[in-house]
Parts: sequence; structure tokens; C-alpha cells
Amino acid sequence: MSTPENRSQWQALADTMSINGAAFIAGDYVESQSKETFDCISPIDGKVLAKVASCDEADANIAVINARETFESGVWSHLAPVKRKQIMIRFADLLDENVDELALLETLDMGKPIQYSRAVDVAGAARSIRWSGEAIDKIYDEIAPTAHNEIGMITREAVGVVAAIVPWNFPLLMACWKLGPALATGNSVILKPSEKSPLTAIRIAQIAIEAGIPKGVLNVLPGFGHTVGKALALHMDVDTLVFTGSTKIAKQLMVYAGESNMKRVWLEAGGKSPNIVFNDTPDLKKAAAAAAAAIAFNQGEVCTAGSRLLVEADVKEELIGLIAEELQSWQPGHPLDPSTTSGAVVDKQQLDNVLGYIQSGKDEGATLNFGGRQVMQESGGVYIEPTIFSDVDNKMTIAKEEIFGPVLSVITFEGMEQAIAIANDSIYGLAAGVWTADINKAHKTAKALRSGMVWINHYDGGDMTAPFGGYKQSGNGRDKSLHAFDKYTEIKATWISLD
Repeated sequence: MSTPENRSQWQALADTMSINGAAFIAGDYVESQSKETFDCISPIDGKVLAKVASCDEADANIAVINARETFESGVWSHLAPVKRKQIMIRFADLLDENVDELALLETLDMGKPIQYSRAVDVAGAARSIRWSGEAIDKIYDEIAPTAHNEIGMITREAVGVVAAIVPWNFPLLMACWKLGPALATGNSVILKPSEKSPLTAIRIAQIAIEAGIPKGVLNVLPGFGHTVGKALALHMDVDTLVFTGSTKIAKQLMVYAGESNMKRVWLEAGGKSPNIVFNDTPDLKKAAAAAAAAIAFNQGEVCTAGSRLLVEADVKEELIGLIAEELQSWQPGHPLDPSTTSGAVVDKQQLDNVLGYIQSGKDEGATLNFGGRQVMQESGGVYIEPTIFSDVDNKMTIAKEEIFGPVLSVITFEGMEQAIAIANDSIYGLAAGVWTADINKAHKTAKALRSGMVWINHYDGGDMTAPFGGYKQSGNGRDKSLHAFDKYTEIKATWISLD
């Protein structure tokens, strides 16, 4: 079947799609032990997409026992790396082959534009699985420099059972950022998708089986954080917990790890990323286009969103005007229309959160320059305009807290030192942008920023070869690149004395 070319064709495909809301344990779709379900509601129009299994501690226990047995059996963990590679590449190929179905599930479930679900989320998920698979047999262990009558071996071994709790903003992509290195290194995985967007995680479990990943290696438990998420975090037989989400929940997961078995915990948490524009920026229009995309893409529901725009004072007015022009092309539209660039926010709760922050900005004295309203209410969905606030002080709520919506706070500065001070004055340290024609200023600023990722004269760059993660309360984990593999392996030293 050819890819739909317009909204009506995508809607026709949606109308005929069968959506599965079950959990996936030991290679089969199953109900939750309690038989409880919750409604999966589309933010596009408020309609129920499916009844989804609401897993809890009982389901977590079954899944962990099965994952442990599967790991210990060696059916995956002892498989030759080249064999695991072949299967994972087949898994990636199947994600590509099912791109339209997966993209449609992602759009219906989370509200993002279908063009990005296809080209960013599904394509990026397949690329992550494929890249990790390709890397399996290219990672070598080490021999220590020893005396002639000794051998010191340094080897990496799979940790065992990995629980992966992933967010609702990039449900499939974030899952595959975890699954790629976790599966490549031979672990068994229990994936807990967000209750706000569980559908693609449920679907890819079967695709993994079709690719040849043995039953029990990948399990999926939909449900709520305070039930099944907490159960996994406290489980005494989960070896490693990986998480992408809010800083508040990340901190709680660290507590749970300490209260249980000291499981390894790797966290990618929130952000309030500064995008710094100096007055010598060579192309202010390019900077404006990037700033608009950095706050409006994915409805602003991006942990690396350039939500604090730091602008040298004498180019502030010009830059705000250029960004406002750019945001005209980021106005909300129906997510199934291939021309739409900005869709629905994930649910009513998130809409209310964003609107609350916009009111906070007004109340605290910031100037509303653009947007700020809920729109398309007649659709039954949840949509909001991209928003610009100027005259923002870094101490204001909209400058300090992660909004996770399309709200841009413009803060002015005078000179490099003040820009760096404002940028670093945050509990977060995930990402940052720097715009300048001065290579010395670019490097000095980048070095001074307490941030895990810095982009110079562009925003949101990188690929699978570079690590993704942050400083401070943005977490301690790293997704992507070979650095991610460290999070899913233990290092063993074996010392041999030769007679």
C-alpha cells in the first residue's frame, strides 16, 4: 500500500486500523493481571483510540521473572554478537517497512504532525536500532598492560534485566534510544511507555518477535508511573533502570533505587536550554528561523527546546520581529494534514499547564509579543499557538521552570560574560545554542556553558554518533553513541597469573 498523500487518506487509514492496547510479556499480548484498563485518548479530537492494559506490581513481577529467566537461558545474552547484529538490523528494517502504521499510531496518540512522525520519529527509531546493531561486533574488550607472567582482561558483560521508562513526547524514538544499546549488549528489557502515548511501544513488541528477537527479551508494560513504574523501580531483580522524563520523577527513581537493590539508574531529565544570540551573528534571519523551530517543533514538547532566548540588547527588537514572522509557519493545524508543522499538545492536562505558565508570564510582568492562545477548540482537540514573551527576567517562573510547550522567553544581555552567567543560572544543563561570527567567542562561550550539548550557529544538531544528555538536574545518563553502551554493561576485571 502506498503512503497516504493527504489528510483524508491518512484519516481513511486510521479508520481501518486495528489498535492493540494489551501488555506484552514472554512473547504474547496479555491482559493486565487485574484486568484493569484505561482510555487512550487522542489529543487531535478527544476521541478514545483504545482501551489499554493498566499494569501494576503483579504484572511487573511476572515480566521481571520472565526477563530474568530469558536472560539466564542465554538465548539472547549468549548469542554471538554477529547474530544479534543481524536480528537487530532486521528489526530496524521492519520498523522502516511499517513506517506508515507506526507514524499514524504516533500521531493519533500524541498529536504530533504526521510528516514528523514519519520522517523524524519512525525514521530515527529505525536508525537507532540499526546503528546499535551495527556497533555490536565492533566494540572490543581490553587487555591491561601487565608483567610478562600475568594477563589482565577487562571485559564488558550485559547487566541482565533492564527496565526502561520512556516519555510521551517522542514515544517510539526515546524507546529505541534505550532499546538499541540495551538489546545490542545482550540484556532483557522491560519497556514502560507513558500512559499518555503507549501505542507504538505496544506495537513494536510484536515487530521485534517477527525480526527474530526471542520471546521474553522485550516485554512491554503499559500503565501509570505510580503503579507499574514504581514497581519496576523498586524491584529487587531489576539490574538497571533507564529513564527519560521530568526531573521530579528522575529524583524519585533515584530514591527507589536506593531503597531497593542499588540498581544502576541512568536519567535523562528536564531542560531550560539557553539559545544565545550575539549581536555579531552573521545571519540574523537564520538565527530567527532556528529559534522559532527550537520552540515550536513538536509543539514545544522537547526537553532540548530553546525556551530561553538570550539576545544581545541591540538586536533584540529586530530578532523578535523576525521570529514572529517565522512562527507564522508554525501555527497549529490538523496533525494528519501532511503540510501541518505544529499539531496538538498531548492532552488537556498539558494544555492547562502551558496556559497556566502563559498567565504566569503576564502576571509577573513579561511582555506578550506573540501568540499565547488556545485555538481550534471546535475540533475537540487541544491546540495552542506558539508564544513569545519579551522583557523576561531570568528569575521569572517562565524562565526558570520547564514548560514543555511552545513558550519562548526572551532575555537580553550585554556582553559575553553576562550571557554566560544568565545561561548557567539554571538548575538544568541539557543543551545550549551559540550564535556569533567570532570563532573565539563561540569556543569560549561553549566551554563556559554548563551544558551537555552545545550547538554553534545552528540548533538541535547531532546524530547517532554523538552522545545525548546533560549536566546538573538534567540527569546523569547519555543516550546515543558508543557512550550509551556503558550504561547497559558491567565491567569485569579478570586477572590470570601464569606459571
